[in-house]
Amino acid sequence: MKKKVLFVAALFVGATTFAQDGLTSKKGEAFLPEAGDYAIGFDGAPFINYMGNLANGASNNSINFNNSWNTFYGKMFKDENTAYRGMVRIGMGSSSQDSAPFDANTDSSYTNTNKSSNGFAFIVGGGIEKRRGAGRLQGVYGGQAMFGMIPAANTSTEYGKALGTNNTNGGNARTLETNNGNTLTFGLEGFAGVEYFILPKFSLGAEVTWGLGFSSTGESDAVTEYWGIAPGSTATTASLQTETNITSGSSSSFSLDNSAGANFKIMFHF
Repeated sequence: MKKKVLFVAALFVGATTFAQDGLTSKKGEAFLPEAGDYAIGFDGAPFINYMGNLANGASNNSINFNNSWNTFYGKMFKDENTAYRGMVRIGMGSSSQDSAPFDANTDSSYTNTNKSSNGFAFIVGGGIEKRRGAGRLQGVYGGQAMFGMIPAANTSTEYGKALGTNNTNGGNARTLETNNGNTLTFGLEGFAGVEYFILPKFSLGAEVTWGLGFSSTGESDAVTEYWGIAPGSTATTASLQTETNITSGSSSSFSLDNSAGANFKIMFHF
């Protein structure tokens, strides 16, 4: 966080020192947004981290976009000091890993495949933004509503050695998959921050948010299999059995807190 703040401050100072004075460029282009303007932008943290690490001589530096989440912003200016704004944060992710346990009975290995999936997640929001300031450093504030669906990570295992008379797993159950409940969220929040126009209609900004949040999470379950006789069955010989059991019930929560930390934004106005 300290590196981010220092780097942003350095950009502000550099722009103030070398840019044309006033609110228009040497070509007569306005720095600040005007009535009827639109703006689009995205999370600036990956670039700020990269430049901060570059300035500190960090090795193996790269622009690290989060593969699971990407946030995009949009604004429509009603007038110079008022904008309708929206955001969308979307993401999904999955992974797969193989393992090769050794089977002492056959003196060989087999392959199990473990998979994890986060499914499709999204958060959308919209609200009204107000701004103050006589120069290129503008204060922004306002309120917005947020709604989202965040799926928990689900896992599954494909076993390379099936259960049977020659592989009973000692009669113990093994997990085929876990299905965690999705979370629905809703929030009403206020925000405040700053936006600095380094170039005409190009800005860096930072905001903090505070508000009310409500979330509801569905129940979770696990699917298992074992080699044996199902409880209550009249069978006399073992066979492959599967069961689905609830591992946790549904839940809900309510909060009043800083809801998203500090957000760094890069915005383009047109």
